[in-house]
Amino acid sequence: MAERWDAAAFKARVDEVLRRYAAEEADRLVEVDPALGPVAGQLETAVADGKRLRAAFCHWGWRAVGQPDSEALLRAAASMELVHAAAVVHDDLIDDSPLRHGRPTAHVALRGAVAHHPRVSAGARSLAMLVGDLLMSLAGQLFVTSGLPAAYLGRARPLWAALARDLIAGECLEILHTGAAPDTAASLKVIRYKTAKYTVEQPLLIGGALAGAGGRLREGYSAYGLPLGEAFQLRDDLLGLFGDEETTGKADADDVRGRRPTALLAETWRLAGEKDRDRLRELLGGTDPDGDAPEAVREVMRRLKAPERVEAMITARVDEALRALDELNLPPAPAAALTALAHSAAVRRH
Repeated sequence: MAERWDAAAFKARVDEVLRRYAAEEADRLVEVDPALGPVAGQLETAVADGKRLRAAFCHWGWRAVGQPDSEALLRAAASMELVHAAAVVHDDLIDDSPLRHGRPTAHVALRGAVAHHPRVSAGARSLAMLVGDLLMSLAGQLFVTSGLPAAYLGRARPLWAALARDLIAGECLEILHTGAAPDTAASLKVIRYKTAKYTVEQPLLIGGALAGAGGRLREGYSAYGLPLGEAFQLRDDLLGLFGDEETTGKADADDVRGRRPTALLAETWRLAGEKDRDRLRELLGGTDPDGDAPEAVREVMRRLKAPERVEAMITARVDEALRALDELNLPPAPAAALTALAHSAAVRRH
């Protein structure tokens, strides 16, 4: 009988690793100077929530090679969540997003710490940037001090450079394409590098490298991970404009306000005639995008059936990922877990 994948129990274990680690590092910051208390607080807040999908993919990348569960591997997998926490702090800063998980984002929350600053917003944004930088540094530290043998860690270390490079490339591409004419191919490239790789493919590859995975398995991880990671972000695109703000914990006007190059907007543009394109230009270029513009954009998208088109893109990518998984002929436990993770990554409400 296949081992049952208990996603909630795994999440609780990762949460505890991250809670303890962030608390220890926060204490060290405050030991430097009590004035660092708000920064330390944001360090802990940054890791307090999350689906822990990246840790799960790293875990099963390891387990699929035949390696057993262990606390050392759990710590290594949890480091993937610190990468995500760093990316979130930086992404919210870049996008000027006010909410994350229903709470003020770091650059908003830290304004109170710099109320005396001549430029309060700039001071808070600077602190948030440094929180993100520290989280990325701590991710590497947690990984190398996980307790896994040095030889195992050495096999995975080169992948960290690729992870950081691809993530930054994706963020840069999003900035470069923001406000430009919507283009589906460009949006999908942003998705692949900004989200898909570090959410699914690279955690799987890092887990596999730690365990000594062979070339065929690594290729299979990429064939599964890339389309699934894209499906994950395409779902985020839909939730970002059509999801319930109470459930997603994010402001639902962010993508419109920021004129971000989402695939949803790009597909809307592709399907639109000249009249609808003129309307979109007017809405996206307005001076009050937080007013009626988001709902007006949603109406254009609904009429053109752009959400249905993105749903079809999600379905196609999940199907592609599951076909790649089937071809790997994995043992029952990792096969079942990775199948369940594929569905939970792409079919969700937050």
